[in-house]
This record gives sequence, C-alpha cells and structure tokens, in this order.
Amino acid sequence: MPQRFFWYELMTSDAAAAVPFYTDVMGWRAEPVGPADDPYTVMYAGERGVGGVMTLPQEACDAGARPGWLGYIRSADVDADTRAAAEAGGAVLRPPHDIPQAGRFSVVADPQGAAFMLLQPSGPDRPPVAQAALGHVGWHELYAGDVEAVFPFYAGRFGWTKAEAVDMGPMGTYQLFAAGGDPVGGMMNKPAQIPSPVWLFYFNVEAADAALARVTGNGGQVLMGPMQVPGGSWVAQCMDPQGAVFALTAPVR
Repeated sequence: MPQRFFWYELMTSDAAAAVPFYTDVMGWRAEPVGPADDPYTVMYAGERGVGGVMTLPQEACDAGARPGWLGYIRSADVDADTRAAAEAGGAVLRPPHDIPQAGRFSVVADPQGAAFMLLQPSGPDRPPVAQAALGHVGWHELYAGDVEAVFPFYAGRFGWTKAEAVDMGPMGTYQLFAAGGDPVGGMMNKPAQIPSPVWLFYFNVEAADAALARVTGNGGQVLMGPMQVPGGSWVAQCMDPQGAVFALTAPVR
C-alpha cells in the first residue's frame, strides 16, 4: 500500500509569534502540549490535527537551519524505512528516535537533498483526510534537482506512481504523482532562485484573495500568485514573518 504524507511540522525561530499567524490565516485551533516553557503546539482544522509548531532546536540553528515546514510520511516500520532510504542513496539526518506517546520518527533526505520525516505512530491508524478538506494540505510539491533521477527513489520506497506530465514551456515538465488514487502532488526541476531541493505544501483555504489578505495583514509576504492552475483552483506561495515558505490552494479567488 502506498505511503503518504499525513502530518506537517513548522520548525521556526519564534513559535509564540508563528502560532497566532497561522491560526488567523488558516482558521486553525492551537493546542499546546508538553512543557510550558517550550511547548509543541498542535494545530487543528476542526477536530482533526493538521500538524505542529515548534521552536528550532539550538543545535539545528547552529548547523544553519532556517524556519520551514517539513512533512511526515507514514511508516509501518521507521527503522526499516530509514535503512531503505539510506540504501537507495538518501541521507539520514536524524536516526530513528522515540517520541513519548506519539511514535517513532526519523529525519531523512532524498538523494538530491530534499528533507522529510518518517513517522510510525503509536496510536491506531485513522482514515486519510479528504484531499480538499479545509485547513488541511491539498497538494504536495517537490522542487527537485532532477525529477527523472529522483522519482525512482520515491516510487521504490513509498509506492508512488507517475500521473500526468504537464509541459510548462521554459519551466520544464511538471510531473504529477499519485499515492494510490488521484494525484496528490507534483514534481518539477527547481528554478535557479531556489537554492536546494525542497518540499512545499499547499494548505486548503476557502478563497485565495481573502486568505492572502490575512497573510499580509499578519506580517507575511505573498511570493507568487494568486494564479489559476489546470483544474480551476487558485494557488499562491507565501512566506510567514519568520521566513518559512508555505502555499495556499483555493477553489475560488
């Protein structure tokens, strides 16, 4: 069975400021857990968790890490999946580690350097959220060094398959991919202004213009869009006040 992204985490320089930004922009509900002086804040869309917000660890800052969103791919065996990723040419950025009452996770990167996490939850599996569910991630986008070279890594590890390939002219080919069923994302060769391969996540909002007004009204920036994409949705790419890049998708402008 194909493995999917199912949890998303913002690692940021100022969690106390990032939480109200996203609750207003996305309409999320925030619930802090853990120690009061350094909480992990779970963000909910309705009654279902979307992801978490945490402060970047000092060792990560010392290594040059900057605020950003990372995605977790569900794993039935984190240790085995981590080994398989390394054997396929990926890098292990943090070996498997237990999170009390949450599960076991690792941080890895594909052979071209795009980072993501693997998580083996300790609780029971829950059914996937509908792709268009408000407040959840509706699209996953990989800016790769070379899509054709890296796609076999994801296909072999997680069972992803190629869907339609869209010709974008001078920007190259946009390769849609599926994890069972309809496409859940796309991959393209990164433009020169993106320094290294990276995953970008598109959160579902009701209307693009209203959401972008909330982004700028709370100190964020609109980097691109809104623009209409095949299928009729409107998308935009944004940056929060701490410098983390994220994206929005909406059925109407």
